[in-house]
Amino acid sequence: MKRAEFFFDFGSPASYLAYTQMDGVAARAGAEIVWRPMLLGGVFKATGNASPANVPAKGKWMNADLARFAERYGVAFNRNPFFPVNTLLMMRGAAAFEGTPQFRPYVDAMFKAMWVDQKNMNDMPTAAGVLKAAGFDPAEFMAKAESQAAKDRLKATTEEAVARGVFGAPTTFVGDHMFFGQDRLDFVEKALRDA
Repeated sequence: MKRAEFFFDFGSPASYLAYTQMDGVAARAGAEIVWRPMLLGGVFKATGNASPANVPAKGKWMNADLARFAERYGVAFNRNPFFPVNTLLMMRGAAAFEGTPQFRPYVDAMFKAMWVDQKNMNDMPTAAGVLKAAGFDPAEFMAKAESQAAKDRLKATTEEAVARGVFGAPTTFVGDHMFFGQDRLDFVEKALRDA
């Protein structure tokens, strides 16, 4: 089976937009998506990169561009007023659920909370409410997300991403070919078709 590895962080609006398209890309190309949660802050630190939001002119342009792509894709997108959000706990949760049936429902709930419902996911009562609404027990979630296994997995994936040349999110690999951004998915699809 052809595979695309999708490295993402819930704090990245571009990751959200790409996430809304990845299932369609995979279906059209007869491929599977390997979801790779990483910590974007760790990638930025290791590579010297920074969020476009840190450059006022670029941040303003990017907000308009993301809205244009959301319209093109026909998906809901609302800028999160609490951005930037510390996603460490959310990403540890993704690492904890990786390879389990809870993974996609969790990913779906986190992206929706961040980029559709505009939730402050750094506020614990708010985050607990989002988890409960998605069918997760907040206490059980905390135990999983704070486990050493989840911490180690997230750290290892983030280090692997940096070692492979990742500098931002989302980044998709088809074999050794790397594609950065949510606006390069046509190249991802072509690479999958050609694989």
